[in-house]
Amino acid sequence: MSYSNLERESIEIKCSIVRGGTSKGIFIMENELPQNQELRDKIILSIFGSPDLRQIDGLGGADTLTSKLAIIGPSTRKDADIDYTFGQVSFVESFIDYGGNCGNISSGVGVFAVNNGLVRVTEPITKVKVHLTNTKRILELEVPVKNGKALVNGDYQIDGVPGSGAKITLDWSDVVGGLTGKLLPTGNPKDIINIENESFEVSIVDAGNIVIFIEAEKLGLVGTESASEIDNNKELIDKIERIRGEICYKLGLVDSWEKASKETPYQPFFAMVSKSKDYKTFNGVEVAKENIDIVSRLVFMLKMHKTYPVTGTVGTGAIARVKGSLVYDLLSERGKNDEKIYIGHPGGIIPVESQAEYIEDNCNITRLGVYRTARIILEGRVFVNLEKL
Repeated sequence: MSYSNLERESIEIKCSIVRGGTSKGIFIMENELPQNQELRDKIILSIFGSPDLRQIDGLGGADTLTSKLAIIGPSTRKDADIDYTFGQVSFVESFIDYGGNCGNISSGVGVFAVNNGLVRVTEPITKVKVHLTNTKRILELEVPVKNGKALVNGDYQIDGVPGSGAKITLDWSDVVGGLTGKLLPTGNPKDIINIENESFEVSIVDAGNIVIFIEAEKLGLVGTESASEIDNNKELIDKIERIRGEICYKLGLVDSWEKASKETPYQPFFAMVSKSKDYKTFNGVEVAKENIDIVSRLVFMLKMHKTYPVTGTVGTGAIARVKGSLVYDLLSERGKNDEKIYIGHPGGIIPVESQAEYIEDNCNITRLGVYRTARIILEGRVFVNLEKL
């Protein structure tokens, strides 16, 4: 795509709409976009129809789980097959947050790479090594393949997505410390955060994204609240963002806590965890406490995730192996002893393979595995109105 002459009324850009796990994103090859970052972001915002709460004039779905971007290009590292840059596109402001990863969309990256001939295809499984440019780490995907294309149909089910699909395995073991250089950004399994006249105990982990964990009861919650109950509680959301902002400042992500909501709105994630208990999902399915090892409700972009993000899952699996952390303390005995941890979320249950070894007092994460399904929904061209850039 040439951007030397922008005097036309509109331009066409090749793109795909891909469902990855419980999210949906717009995938664009890097060479379809201009190198100038300011112009690139303007074009991307136009493609999504942002800023607009309905994203009515673009391809965005007016939801944080469907306003996601994947830019794919040739690898800039010898140990990877492709580069993948993730962007969380705001529909409130003219802003794209490139500060973290999205694990659900990452599962679609493998399918996209296979179907677009970006990797050498082998059946029945094609391994795709993805350079996560946001955090400069490697994610390895195992994509089921048949007749040279990513397999869509299968019997693997994930809560939050109707039906079943081919099982994609994501190995996140290389992402630990991707943003801060350490599994525990503060060096502590627990920290005390003081907000005005209140103190809160939290655990902070860097695995996939930075995730902040707090006990749900400490915020006056049961732990099994619905998205509407959380989102409509303005006092709670304000307190969450105040705590999150203070931690962003503590970690050096912003120079004052007030700037966190604008400068790093996507991550750190904020998870409210509690011991296993019975509850109903948003679509009325019973979740029995004996089938899960911990309950969590996770907030990002000032909204509660309707299911559970993969990078949040990775972070939960990692901190669960750190003795003395909030998650370890609340985890079931089965979860402490088994390889898999089952997390209860608003849409059901998500498992994570989590293994660690202790060298003296240091926890070394050796395995972080998550399973997803994904498929390409649409391939085509999107028209960008140049007069509105």
